Amino acid sequence: MPQQVQKILVIRLSSIGDIILTTPLLRSLSIAYPEARIDYCTKPPFVSLLVSNPCISTLYTIENPPNVIYDMVIDLQNNLRSQALVRTLQSSRTFRYRKENWKKWLLVTFKLNLYGAYRSVVERYCDALRPLNISTDQAGCELYPSSEELAYAANSLQLAKKTLALCFGAKHSTKRYPPKQFALLLTYLLQKNPLQIVLLGGKEDALQAIEIMNNLPTHYRNMVLNLAGRSTLMQTAAILANCDAVLSNDTGLMHIASAFGKKLFVLFGSSSPAFGFLPWRTPYELFEVEALSCRPCSHIGRNHCPKGHFRCMTDLSPALIADHINNYFKSAGQG
Repeated sequence: MPQQVQKILVIRLSSIGDIILTTPLLRSLSIAYPEARIDYCTKPPFVSLLVSNPCISTLYTIENPPNVIYDMVIDLQNNLRSQALVRTLQSSRTFRYRKENWKKWLLVTFKLNLYGAYRSVVERYCDALRPLNISTDQAGCELYPSSEELAYAANSLQLAKKTLALCFGAKHSTKRYPPKQFALLLTYLLQKNPLQIVLLGGKEDALQAIEIMNNLPTHYRNMVLNLAGRSTLMQTAAILANCDAVLSNDTGLMHIASAFGKKLFVLFGSSSPAFGFLPWRTPYELFEVEALSCRPCSHIGRNHCPKGHFRCMTDLSPALIADHINNYFKSAGQG
């Protein structure tokens, strides 16, 4: 690798999962250019995900952008806003992530999958740096909660009990398993295994958490800890680091859990694995309704089911998913 590369800027403005999935590339860059300064630019809500990353020298935001001459700028967002930022910078070379939106459009509109064999977004990020021979390693994503955040998690959980985290939210409703079905799933689960369940999500997810709790039989509610809307993003990450397994929709918290190598049980509704957002380098089981001709109806999710039936989620069996989770805890000697 040419040693004249001393200053690198990586740009990924949003969102949680996309940013977590850039961390393997940061690691590869730091190995390829051990003497280089690697800076990062994102949006303010996501700074906490990166502030402790040892690969990053300086963290900037889109509101407070860098004013540095770079040897290399890597735009992993590649939208109008990130392109405008790149134009304000002085850089010897610029590399851009190719989103291939036309493939997304063909898959959503005509159900024509031209992606071929599954490739993670992590690998597609690395494709942007193909001229530099930057590739992925065998390690996963990375996240670094502080000692205070880890202490918060230790004080919130009963660490002696086996714990399942439930990440039940998602920005778009067609990526959310219905709260009543989550409650039924937890009921099946707790009938056979007295796990500690913790509900995780942001303030925007608090009402769904209440709905899950209200639909649980009364005698199981004291086995479920509702922390949705009560923890910061990195406090939530620290809790995920202390859980034994995670049940999640296709959402950012799923990728946070993957950064700690957690066993994941993942529910895909309106989306598709073809878009590249399965968990990276961590064990997982995927639950999806594969035979639906209307899937995927969007690459990011919708506010409602276009067909009105929402079968991509409602056809996922709570009992089947609960059985898989119970079998995992039993096979791991944890149940």
